[in-house]
Amino acid sequence: MKKSLKKLIAGIGALSFCAVASVGVADAAWEPKKPVEFVIMAGKGGGADQMARLMQGIIQQNNLSPRPFIPINKPGGSGAEALQYLKSKSGDDHVVMVTLNSYYTTPIMQPELGIDINTFTPIGRMALDTFLLWVRPDSGLKTLDEYVAKVKAAGKDWKVGGTGSGQEDSILTAMMEAEFGYDVTYIPFPGGGTVAKNLIGGHIDSTVNNPSEQSEFYRAGQSVPLVQFNDERSPAYADVPTAKELGHDIVYYMQRSINGPPGMSAEATEWYINLFKTVFDSAEWQKFCNEDGIDCATWVGGADLAAFHKTGYERHKALIEKVGAKAITGE
Repeated sequence: MKKSLKKLIAGIGALSFCAVASVGVADAAWEPKKPVEFVIMAGKGGGADQMARLMQGIIQQNNLSPRPFIPINKPGGSGAEALQYLKSKSGDDHVVMVTLNSYYTTPIMQPELGIDINTFTPIGRMALDTFLLWVRPDSGLKTLDEYVAKVKAAGKDWKVGGTGSGQEDSILTAMMEAEFGYDVTYIPFPGGGTVAKNLIGGHIDSTVNNPSEQSEFYRAGQSVPLVQFNDERSPAYADVPTAKELGHDIVYYMQRSINGPPGMSAEATEWYINLFKTVFDSAEWQKFCNEDGIDCATWVGGADLAAFHKTGYERHKALIEKVGAKAITGE
C-alpha cells in the first residue's frame, strides 16, 4: 500500500511538473527563432537602405536580438515588389519591412496590386525624413528664384532625377511644377543613392533628395541645397530657407516606419515594438537624425502608427488628385 501510494504521489508530482513546464514555455516572452528578413522597399544606397543598415547595426552591436536581421532590397515597381512580398508573408513572425511614402503612393497609383496597407502590422515610426532641393555648384544657382527662372528658360530640357515614378520624389516635383508653372523632364531611378550619383555626374540637373542621400556629396562641396520643404528650418541646414518662409506653401515629409505582414502574432508584434523603440531611443540613432536634419523627436508605435498611416494614405490620395497622376508619372 505504502509503495503504491508513493508511486501515485510521484506520478502526480511528475504530471504537475510537466504541466508547470508546459505553462512556462507557453508563457515565455516571444523572440525570433530564426533570422529576421529585413525588407527594404527601395534600392541600395538610398535613405531607406542607409537607415535599415544602421538599424541592423545598432541591433547587432547592442545584442538586442538573439537572431540576426538580414537586409533585403526589393525596389521593383516603385515598391510594389516589396508590398506584394510582405502580403505573401501573412502570419510570418520573422519578416518586417522598412517603409517610406511609397507605402501609400504605390497602392494608390497601382490599384491592380490589391494592396490594403490597413492589413499590415504597424510597429513603429522611426523618423520623419526631410527633402531639400539640390543642384551642383557649377550651376551657379544660389536661390530658389534663380532656380525657377533657369528651369522656366530650359523647359523640358531641365532634367530632375528622383526615386521611381509615382513616389515621393515625383510627387514633390509635380507640386513644384504646379506652384511655379513650369514643366521639367522627370527621370526615375531605383534608389536615392543612384539619384545622388547622377546629379554629381552631371546626368541630371537637380533633385529633391533626402539629406542622408546627399550628405556625403554636400560635405565634400559637390552639391548645394537651395531650399528645404519643412515647416521650419532644420538645425542641420540652418542657413537654407524653407519654401514656406519664401512664400510657397510646399511642405512635405517622408515617413520612415517599420511594419510587419498581415496576421503577425500579438507576442511578436509587442517584441518588435519594444525592439525598435529601443533602437529609436539609442544614442546612435538620435545622433544620425540630428546630423542629417531628420526629425526623430517623437516615437509613434502600434495603434498610433496605424492611425498615422490612415492619415498619410488619405493625404497622398488628395495630393495625387490635386496635381494629377500624369504629372507625377510623367506620362
